[in-house]
Amino acid sequence: MATTEESLHIPSHSRSKPLEYSTEDGALRIFGFWVFLVTDMLLFSCFFATYAVLYRHISTGPTPSAIFDVRGYTAETLILLTSSFTSGIATYEMRRQNKSGLITWTIITLLLGLSFIGLEVSEFWSDVVSGATMQTSAFLSAFFTLVGTHGCHVSFGIIWITSVLIQVIRRGITPVTSRKVFITSLYWHFLDVVWVFLFTVVYMIGGMY
Repeated sequence: MATTEESLHIPSHSRSKPLEYSTEDGALRIFGFWVFLVTDMLLFSCFFATYAVLYRHISTGPTPSAIFDVRGYTAETLILLTSSFTSGIATYEMRRQNKSGLITWTIITLLLGLSFIGLEVSEFWSDVVSGATMQTSAFLSAFFTLVGTHGCHVSFGIIWITSVLIQVIRRGITPVTSRKVFITSLYWHFLDVVWVFLFTVVYMIGGMY
């Protein structure tokens, strides 16, 4: 009921804005989420700096190039970047008030996210089975912490987007649900940006050692 009322009281001067920005509350919450993303970027910056310092400290364990699976992390990269594209299309369909399009592209994004997590879990499992664990060396501690933290973010994003998708299915595209869709889309794009740095620093630069 509250959602319906909110959708009926959009100020006339805000109707030219995207639906997610059409209310003051929505705009403030989106701004607040941008601030959160900045703090999350600082967290990842610390992990990246730690990895850059430690990736040559392998002790008696394997080097980065010995455990990295080129085909595996290349597939993960393609899948995650594609999911960012499909998430963008979902946001576009939301702004066109196309509920079925929004749902379809969101489901595709979720499936791609699940595929990414599946490949990452497989990669970690293969490393652990071969004896490359967090306790083996400083490099592996930094590697699992950085890549694992990103994987946890992606897993949380899948759960979050799923909950928002259920709300869209039940309530339709309103100022509230559109704001939630937009924020989760920002979050997903942020994870893709982090992965691009991760791919470059961890797998490309680290893999040369």
